[in-house]
Amino acid sequence: MRVLIVDDEPLAQTALARILGSRQDVDSFDCAADSVEALDKLRKNPCDVLLLDINMPEVSGIELVDRLKENGLPLPSIVFVTAYEQHAIAAFEKQAVDYVLKPFSADRIGEALNRAFRRAAGERASQLLKVLPALQRSVRPQPDRIAIKAKGRILFIDPSEIVSVHAEGNYVLLQKSSGSYLLRESISEMASKLQSYGFIRIHRSVLVNGSYVEEIHPLLTGEYGLRIRGGKHFTVTRTYKKNLKSLAEFWVGKESPLVE
Repeated sequence: MRVLIVDDEPLAQTALARILGSRQDVDSFDCAADSVEALDKLRKNPCDVLLLDINMPEVSGIELVDRLKENGLPLPSIVFVTAYEQHAIAAFEKQAVDYVLKPFSADRIGEALNRAFRRAAGERASQLLKVLPALQRSVRPQPDRIAIKAKGRILFIDPSEIVSVHAEGNYVLLQKSSGSYLLRESISEMASKLQSYGFIRIHRSVLVNGSYVEEIHPLLTGEYGLRIRGGKHFTVTRTYKKNLKSLAEFWVGKESPLVE
């Protein structure tokens, strides 16, 4: 676990640092003399547990918690370490794990750390459960075929055979090199479903398969012309010209061919 001590009293800092240094479950720890310094450190290096004094110059420990939330920074498990018991209610309203009064013993701080580490580990597990479905989707092999419903049948087609997709009212037209399919679907939904297959949106009503693009060139209107394999041309509107950057892993030349 990573711990940050925030206390303007050097003796308290030293005592807490000594306790942390003796624990094998502490990966690293740091110290801040006030809330301003702590906020700067937490912006650069988030921690798992905060050992936080309350009465400090300029910005109190309670106010530091509020500022972390206001800045959208990760909120560590918080143990308030203070000489003033009257702040306990306010501390627990900030979802503090524990409230330790000075002067403290090593055993009392140890109990608070154990409690804070359990909460931090639980929150890590909770966050992992939230992102796990997305991680699983990202490592799952992508199917090499997609299923479409056309004329009462379910057809399986290779997305690499689709050249472009065009909006046609409440329908979309999937255009292949030879033949096409008219489907009841929105162009936005198709853009989302086909993005991972290399399709880019170049117009509010047009998607193209990036693997078919052979050339792009600027137009006097501020738009771009796009030529695909076979010689067909499209116009890339200003709204979607930023999507052209995804056509290549990198661009060679002193000047970028695309103007922001």
